[in-house]
Amino acid sequence: MVGLKPSEVPPTLAVKFVGAGTAACIADLVTFPLDTAKVRLQIQGECFAEPSVQVAHYKGVMGTITTMVRMEGPASLYNGLVAGLHRQMTFASIRIGMYDSVKEFYCRQSENSGVACRLLAGSTTGALAVTCAQPTDVVKVRFQAHIKVIDGSRRYNGTMDAYKTIAKEEGVRGLWKGTVPNITRNAIVNCAELVTYDLIKEAILNHQLMTDNLPCHFVAAFGAGFCTTVVASPVDVVKTRYMNSTVGQYKNAINCAFTMVVREGGAAFYKGFMPAFLRLGSWNIVMFVSYEQLKRAMMMAHGS
Repeated sequence: MVGLKPSEVPPTLAVKFVGAGTAACIADLVTFPLDTAKVRLQIQGECFAEPSVQVAHYKGVMGTITTMVRMEGPASLYNGLVAGLHRQMTFASIRIGMYDSVKEFYCRQSENSGVACRLLAGSTTGALAVTCAQPTDVVKVRFQAHIKVIDGSRRYNGTMDAYKTIAKEEGVRGLWKGTVPNITRNAIVNCAELVTYDLIKEAILNHQLMTDNLPCHFVAAFGAGFCTTVVASPVDVVKTRYMNSTVGQYKNAINCAFTMVVREGGAAFYKGFMPAFLRLGSWNIVMFVSYEQLKRAMMMAHGS
């Protein structure tokens, strides 16, 4: 490391950890309405027992957003944002911030990291991140899926109340509801997202199509977002519905998936695909570009 410029010094694990969490929060702030629209489209078709719920028919990304604003107000697009930021500071910090270190460990610090090695690293950090951040994801989905009722009552009085209420009514296990499908979903997402970004960026640099700068990060992030949406949508829909379900609605995640097929057909697994792609594509672009810049800025500050 001696003699290297600050910009040339490899970022430390702490820099990656903090940078990933911060960048993910920035990306969430920008793309959260798209994520909320995705959740509403994914749960569409489920029956609501309470007559006070204003049942809306959502059609398309902009149609969903417009309908929500008209019926529930603009703030509804950011339902669950606080829990979402809690989630990213835990989830993204682990799955993204630790990815390079875990990859190096599996590859025995080899300079040539194979695809299998990267996939294993992505699965590991994705699963570990979900295990730690699952309660924040459950609360986020519950807030996003909550539809305004006629009498104005709310499912929870706030984010902390949601954590407490779920633990009280459903037990501590309720906060980890849907962990298995979420681990499956995020192992897939993490592999598709990080490995695809890694490979696209590496190919661009190896073929000298671009330098390691913002346009390169943009292209790699866009490709990662598309690939991730294609492979992860089915598991994501099941995860969303199962985490949002009431006690006893589904026996388990597999039962949830089976019920979807019987009642709505196979196409139900790709409900909300367009907002999921718009959200993941834009989220990846904002997150990876911010992450790369934050890493450089922190290393420059550390080296100055």
